[in-house]
Amino acid sequence: MKMHSKLKLAAAPTALGIALMAQPVMAQDVEDDTVADAPEPIVVTGSRIQTTSFDTVAPVTVIGEQSIESTGAVNIQETLLRDPVMGTPSFSRTNTSFSTSGTGLSTVDLRNLGISRTLILVDGRRHVSGVPGSSAVDLNAIPTALIDRVDILTSGSGSAIYGSDAVAGVINFILKDDFEGFDVEGSAGVTEVGDSPEYTLGVTMGSNFADGRGNATLFAGYSYEGTAYLRDHKTEAGPSERDSLSALYFGGDYQDVVEPFYSSYSPYGTYFTDNYSFTYAPNGVLQGCTTTNGTTCTSGDGVYSGVGPTGFNRTFFRYLAAPTERFMLTANATYDIADNHEFFLQGSYINTAVESNVEPFPFASADAYSDGQIPIETMLDDGTIFRNPFVPDAIYNDASDTNGDGLRDIYVTKRLTSFGPRNASADRDTFRIVLGMRGDITDSWNYETFFNYGKTKQIQLGTGQINTPALRQALAIIPDPSDPTGTTFICADAAARDAGCQPANIFGRESLSPESLAYLEAPTSYNADVSQMQIGAFVGGDLFALYSDIDPIQVTTGVEYRKEESSSVWDVLSQRGLNAGNALPPTVGEFDVKEAYIEGKIPLMQDSFLYDVSIRGAARISDYSTVGQTFSWNAGGEIAVTPDLRFRAMYAETVRAPNINELFAGLSQTYPTLTDPCSGATDDGSVLGTACFADPGVRNNAAANGGVFTLNGTSDVQGVTGFDGGNPLLNEETGKTFTAGVVLNPTFIPALENLTLTVDYFNIEVADYIQPTSRQFILNQCYTEGNTALCDQFVTRREFAEGPYSAGSLDEVNTSSLNSGGLKTEGIDVKVNYNTGLGFINEDADLRISFAYTHLIEQYIDQLQDTDEEPLDLQDGEVGYAKDRFTSQVFLGLGDVTLAATGTYYGPSYLDDQLTGVTRFDEGYEDYRWHDEFYLDLQARWNVTDRHEFYVGVDNVTDNSPVYAGGLMVAGMETDTGTYDPLGRRYYAGFKISLD
Repeated sequence: MKMHSKLKLAAAPTALGIALMAQPVMAQDVEDDTVADAPEPIVVTGSRIQTTSFDTVAPVTVIGEQSIESTGAVNIQETLLRDPVMGTPSFSRTNTSFSTSGTGLSTVDLRNLGISRTLILVDGRRHVSGVPGSSAVDLNAIPTALIDRVDILTSGSGSAIYGSDAVAGVINFILKDDFEGFDVEGSAGVTEVGDSPEYTLGVTMGSNFADGRGNATLFAGYSYEGTAYLRDHKTEAGPSERDSLSALYFGGDYQDVVEPFYSSYSPYGTYFTDNYSFTYAPNGVLQGCTTTNGTTCTSGDGVYSGVGPTGFNRTFFRYLAAPTERFMLTANATYDIADNHEFFLQGSYINTAVESNVEPFPFASADAYSDGQIPIETMLDDGTIFRNPFVPDAIYNDASDTNGDGLRDIYVTKRLTSFGPRNASADRDTFRIVLGMRGDITDSWNYETFFNYGKTKQIQLGTGQINTPALRQALAIIPDPSDPTGTTFICADAAARDAGCQPANIFGRESLSPESLAYLEAPTSYNADVSQMQIGAFVGGDLFALYSDIDPIQVTTGVEYRKEESSSVWDVLSQRGLNAGNALPPTVGEFDVKEAYIEGKIPLMQDSFLYDVSIRGAARISDYSTVGQTFSWNAGGEIAVTPDLRFRAMYAETVRAPNINELFAGLSQTYPTLTDPCSGATDDGSVLGTACFADPGVRNNAAANGGVFTLNGTSDVQGVTGFDGGNPLLNEETGKTFTAGVVLNPTFIPALENLTLTVDYFNIEVADYIQPTSRQFILNQCYTEGNTALCDQFVTRREFAEGPYSAGSLDEVNTSSLNSGGLKTEGIDVKVNYNTGLGFINEDADLRISFAYTHLIEQYIDQLQDTDEEPLDLQDGEVGYAKDRFTSQVFLGLGDVTLAATGTYYGPSYLDDQLTGVTRFDEGYEDYRWHDEFYLDLQARWNVTDRHEFYVGVDNVTDNSPVYAGGLMVAGMETDTGTYDPLGRRYYAGFKISLD
């Protein structure tokens, strides 16, 4: 039974037509007086040509309103990720907890080719990015309740139609408009463990005005997705309550858990002197040895013994899902200013508030001192030396001057629990307005002009960092000259005292005074602005027919101008890395592009011995302010042997210009998790041994460890940093896409007349692929393959031991954006759709089934350009790139009740060989296999009346837990939380009420 409020029928042919090619066609009730004598012209995603048919040469998938509603999704990303053409997103609520500025963003990635190669449209026009410096759209800015359907063009043919960024395809969100009525809807949900609560509330209202010549539609909505802590959830290895690490790091099975594997950065601090590593036991007693995970310890010379564990459990603080709150307001309006000439307006404002939370900062003295050594004495200009009054005697007595400055010094690591967790609150505002004119010039020619402007602004404030220049001042301590007793102390520098400097006691847990803490705290701030302005116009219509009794040649031609600007700026301390965190320089840039395009369709045969034959093509020329002139084009054709059997093929040459981040990003610091190929190496004359032992630090390490390069577990894994940056010399990417398929709708078989089967082959290749070369790839090529030039360019090792870090351990592994060799993906998409009545149950009963399957034949990245051997990073079959995926939906309509089931399947996959060092051609590859996964979601909807609908649902009915892979996939998580469901079983309920 249909809800009382409705959209005008004008929207129906488009949805119905595309659905014939992709998703199940849902029965639609229409009023007799709205049926026209001739079909109304429509525009199908992937083309600008108006047509009365529903056929597409390039494959287009449609996700209709019923499919969206059946998932109970708060954010449309949740629905889209079920489709097998979607890759693992770069940003989601469950894989961005450690992102410095992207927590809670929501993006999609067609075919795993990168979020910048998926073009997002709203009603056929571009949308401003939500990721500064990128073209990627934050789907938080698109209200789920307002989406009528989603068209997914799974081909690069859209590059000539819509411009840059459509290398992998196009996702076009078609919003509800021309609405009459007043609808209210809401929902609530929660996980089985009782966290990550979800609430939505939305109001849609619309009305005609001016005697039906105009319509205005308004939507106002609110959504909230709450916090889920990692500690409250589980993997297949059990509860995620304590820090753990995959045994792969220690030569074991990747699914074996090393637990606890606490951080060596203790809240009590660890103080490295000449002979000992001092810390405080859990009972607060100073001891000359540490045991991060154990219960007892003894110093190397047996002088000291102690108890533990002295490590820190980071998992307690970590979010698994970031809390996200949205306020949404959109407006659509149309007005017929004259016959066949319509003014249109779209406006939206979305506010998204997100919070991130990770454990307190792991401070090391190298964050504040260039050589990592903190002086525990202070020398005045006259040469007088004062001892730091807070240093325990045992530490002071075992310390010496290690750097030649005349002062005793120590190396320190400490978890800054006094500063609280590193918490950041981001407020993102997205504003967009589109206005224009469209209409008919003649009976066969139409036009459209439009202006499209969007702006995203983000303000983020954070806590938990320390001001390292202030710390240096607060550790230079002298007796207060005004105190004759010599029992009070002040900062040595007078200017620092004027700025509020208070002596800092860093020895022991929570040892800082409130005054000292206030002086040392370094709140962070981040401000980002992204804007997009687009102006366009096109005309289209019929030229002439090649001969009588055939449709005329159709053409559309137009021009566009687009300008994009992006600015992202951190506070001064963050920019310079003076708050002990990553150095995060500003990124500011802009570009503009002028474009012209033409598209045509030529019917060759109709209603002859072949039912329909046509060819089509498009071309676009662009002039960028950054890379200059580019050209993209496509050509294809379709042959309908009969109305029931259609063959189609399309070839396209695509272009993607580098975005602002890729061109202009400043050198930003990161802390990657890497596997050092040199671990355990010896100077045995092998390629590995020769490359590793060319480094003096490796040689120094091996000399102290019996000739074997030996790493120090936790510290050396956590002690790697690196810098990423833009490259203003980048060129555009160029690609080639080929798709070919068949569409079968056997109406000649009565039992199958409502069955649609499509099978499409796809092959996408990209040359001059823009990406930062993988750090792990750099290490593997440098050491295991002997490409030592990469070592010299990107890798820095410590020559000598520094505090907890071993000699020869990785210090920096850097990378930057390059036009690498390229990428390729190849596979087959299959879609089956079927619906039928179930009269044996009752006259209103029906069954609707959809099935979408993707088989990945091959996918790889050629990381290095112009090399003799062209080493390939093979990705197909790896985690996130499953060879086989499918999604199926079944709807059972029983009149006023509809039951829905959605199944999502991920085939067996393997850990990235860049991580394990074991390729698919090596023995032992099967040891890194992840089993397949199937998720089942259920929903029931009940139309109480034609104005009142209620529904309940369960996601992940079988409560599947993800495979354990601690420290191997997503930063701070125990599995691939972007690909697999980490939250477990969830329940929700909701309602829709029409009040008009």
